[in-house]
This record gives sequence, structure tokens and C-alpha cells, in this order.
Amino acid sequence: MNVDLIFKIAAIGIIVAVLSLVLSRSGREEQAMMTTLAGLIVVLLILVQQIAKLFETIETLFGF
Repeated sequence: MNVDLIFKIAAIGIIVAVLSLVLSRSGREEQAMMTTLAGLIVVLLILVQQIAKLFETIETLFGF
């Protein structure tokens, strides 16, 4: 497993958490929620790409 992927996801999580906290404290709850959703979508897209690579590797390995 690539450690860079874990660090990338953790960095996105930290940035989104800080932005969400700052926006919530300034009274912009809607924008904080949108920031959280955007971060979640970015992480899910990264994970979907990695899962697609996994399936391609398995397909190549077994020769389907």
C-alpha cells in the first residue's frame, strides 16, 4: 500500500476540518457543510481510482 495515499487523505481531512471549524465559528454553517461534502467527495474519488487500479491488477493477474 502506498503511504503517500494515506498522507494525502489525512491532509485533506485536516484541511477540511479546519476550514469547516472556521466557517462554523464565523456563522456560515451552510458553507461549512458544503466544504465538508466537497472534501468527502474528493476523498471518495481518490479511493474509487485506487479501487479501479486494484481491479485492473487483479484482472491482469488472473487473465480475465
